[in-house]
Amino acid sequence: MGKLRVGIVAFLNSRPLAWGFLEGRYRDLFEASLYPPAEVARRLAAGELDIGLIPAIEVQRIPDLSVLPGLCVAATHEVRSVLLVLKKPLAEVREVALDENSRTSAALVKILFADRWGLAPTYREARPRVEEMLEVADAALVIGDPALSVDRERYQILDLAAEWRALTGLPAVFALWAVRPGVELPDLALYFEDSLRRGLEAMPELVASAAKELDLPRDEVERYLTEYLSYSLGPDELAALDAYYRRAARLGLIAPPRPLRLWGAHAEALAAH
Repeated sequence: MGKLRVGIVAFLNSRPLAWGFLEGRYRDLFEASLYPPAEVARRLAAGELDIGLIPAIEVQRIPDLSVLPGLCVAATHEVRSVLLVLKKPLAEVREVALDENSRTSAALVKILFADRWGLAPTYREARPRVEEMLEVADAALVIGDPALSVDRERYQILDLAAEWRALTGLPAVFALWAVRPGVELPDLALYFEDSLRRGLEAMPELVASAAKELDLPRDEVERYLTEYLSYSLGPDELAALDAYYRRAARLGLIAPPRPLRLWGAHAEALAAH
């Protein structure tokens, strides 16, 4: 087997997890590429990637994937980068424009409309440009880096991680490292654990670079990465995924959910908690 092909989400929220690959430390073993979330999932499903940081819902849609234990992109309360932007009161929303890059959050907003707000709007995909989205719809789902720049004084905003927490009392899990069948590398998970460790150690460098690239204040970037996001896939996050998958299946967004297949010898112990 040649270099393992790793697909990384091209958003700020993935950088701590992917730091060890982005800086090229593992270039002899892995070939890393950046894509929008939905594209990472598509390429993994097509066999064009071996490992991908994919939307959490796609683990249920793509057969036979394993999930690296202990790692994810999640939020325990607010997330600030998964937003429903409204141009009218929530009760009057009839159509929602969905960020075309989204999969997990697109399903999440449908769950929230049905189970938290008791509403049934229609949905359409759109490019993540808030003003254009709100020209054709009453509300817009915006995720990732574009959401960080939404004018919160101009629009009414609902943070979907906070809304999910209010509905379930659980964190929101947005992305997982998934591995296609046939990948064989001893201690595979350790490389990804080390990548996150290095990303957290390099946080000042990461924050400075991202703030300049995204034209955001450094303190906002640092708070987003260190206070709003969580990278640990623990018992609460596994319970959250179970609740999310069951609700998504009830709405017909996925088939009846399969148990997560976790990679490695200690995966069964984690899944049992």
